[in-house]
Amino acid sequence: MKKGNLVFILLLVLSFVACSDKKETGKWTLAWEDNFNRAGWLDTTTWSKIPRGKSDWNKYMSDYESLYEVRDGNLILRGIQNTVLPNDTAPYLTGGVYTKGKRTFGFGRLEIKAKLKGAQGAWPAIWMLPEKDNWPKGGEIDIMERLNYDGYVYQTVHSYYTHHLGIKDNPVSSVIATIDPNDYNVFAIEKYPDSLVFFVNETHTKTYPRIETTQEGQFPFSEQEFYLLIDMQLGGSWVGAIDPTSLPAEMYIDWVRYYEPKPEKK
Repeated sequence: MKKGNLVFILLLVLSFVACSDKKETGKWTLAWEDNFNRAGWLDTTTWSKIPRGKSDWNKYMSDYESLYEVRDGNLILRGIQNTVLPNDTAPYLTGGVYTKGKRTFGFGRLEIKAKLKGAQGAWPAIWMLPEKDNWPKGGEIDIMERLNYDGYVYQTVHSYYTHHLGIKDNPVSSVIATIDPNDYNVFAIEKYPDSLVFFVNETHTKTYPRIETTQEGQFPFSEQEFYLLIDMQLGGSWVGAIDPTSLPAEMYIDWVRYYEPKPEKK
């Protein structure tokens, strides 16, 4: 998940104006939810542990049991210093889950209630990838990314248009939104055929629309369903160095809810 430079981020801060649009409660029907109330275990019909990869975000992923816990109605994901697996050469270990190959999400509203315990070098994320197409052609939807101990999060879209062509300002592809860093926050995305609409704590933070353009790949998000990833990440070129004395970093996921549009009355 590559990011723009510091100038671009500062421009976003200066240009961001939070809207106060609330969720239209009569617009949706709850189609699925996970409240993580099965003490001690994860619903493996929906979730899988994310395997290790070579990117900044997944290079420390591990299935080590202590990185995952279901307790008191929360899924807890951790990032730790590796002092526990002597045969694993990774200096850190992180836990993450996704619904890949098990559950996807189409047009509708997806909400995640989470609390983030920060650390220097912590990079928790809640995001979506396409069921079929490769990155960045199929797009990426970052519902929430937070760095270190920040009191704000980033909500971003990536695509061929924003990544390969580098067009991040027409329309603006990212926004910075304030959170309560010490409590739970609700992060949400509404996906429509012509737009993606982002929220934090039911405040509308950004809309990314489909626009008329001759450039390739501006809005791939309506062409297929996406799966959900929730992961604790550590280190990398964006968040910077890790301070092992500040670990563990943790994410507490209270629930995930997916709403489908109510049928229109005839």
